[in-house]
Amino acid sequence: MGMMDRDYNQGEQERSGPIAQLTPMVKWLLIINISIYLLDTLLKGDLPDGPIRRFGAFSIQSAIFEGRIWEFVTFQFIHGFIGHVLFNCIGLFFFGPLMERWWGPTKFILFYLLCGAGGALFFTLLATLGILQNSDSQGGLVGASAGFYGILVGVAVCAPNLRVSLLFPPVELSMRQLAIGILGISVVMIALPFGINQGGEAGHLGGAIFGFLLMRFPQWLGGTGEVEIIRPRAFSKRHEPKIRPRSEVLKSESDELDRILDKISAKGFQSLTEAERATLQKVSDSHKSQS
Repeated sequence: MGMMDRDYNQGEQERSGPIAQLTPMVKWLLIINISIYLLDTLLKGDLPDGPIRRFGAFSIQSAIFEGRIWEFVTFQFIHGFIGHVLFNCIGLFFFGPLMERWWGPTKFILFYLLCGAGGALFFTLLATLGILQNSDSQGGLVGASAGFYGILVGVAVCAPNLRVSLLFPPVELSMRQLAIGILGISVVMIALPFGINQGGEAGHLGGAIFGFLLMRFPQWLGGTGEVEIIRPRAFSKRHEPKIRPRSEVLKSESDELDRILDKISAKGFQSLTEAERATLQKVSDSHKSQS
């Protein structure tokens, strides 16, 4: 998938590469997910379940009726197989940094974990109502997919026209189209009586629903509800380069860009006028032509 193409983000990525542009909390989530998967694989050996999964996987019986409420969080860091953890880590790698810059590190990790817990709650609701008909809905729930789906929807809300290129199938979509398509697949897989992994898809859909609600009601994460967009350089500990002279025209453009970004921070991307969106696109195109 394509990296984020906001203008103030792109220049930093070209200088230091995508790995260096990972935000702090996303880095830690990647490290923790991969480390726990490797440790779980080592400890369980040839057994179907190891001590980590027995302790942390979410199940309705243990989490709700036996009071093991930590499972609402711990299941998000346990994965069933290598493809499972790789899919979620790749999604975090590409989309997580944008959400962390949107929320800031503290609110981002809270957003992520609440989306994951929301996935477990929605899974519980559908299973209790008898909507999940396959036997897998009665077993343990594991994986970071619910949190990732919350991030996916969050990006689709704050940057719906952001373009992403898929490797398979090889098509280019807007974030809005990608989110609608993926969530549509989850709905179909839950609705079909022979759907595969109904329990997992219920978790995905629940994470997406919570992600949408938190984007619409940011005050649920605490504070005034205003969002501070953190630019990539704020995460860097490198010394800032010396100030270079620039023309009044460039300064005027920079001031206008800062004003627009401040407006996004206070009211959200959807509050921009057509003229302001055009200004963002113009600056972005200018950066691309110079690269």
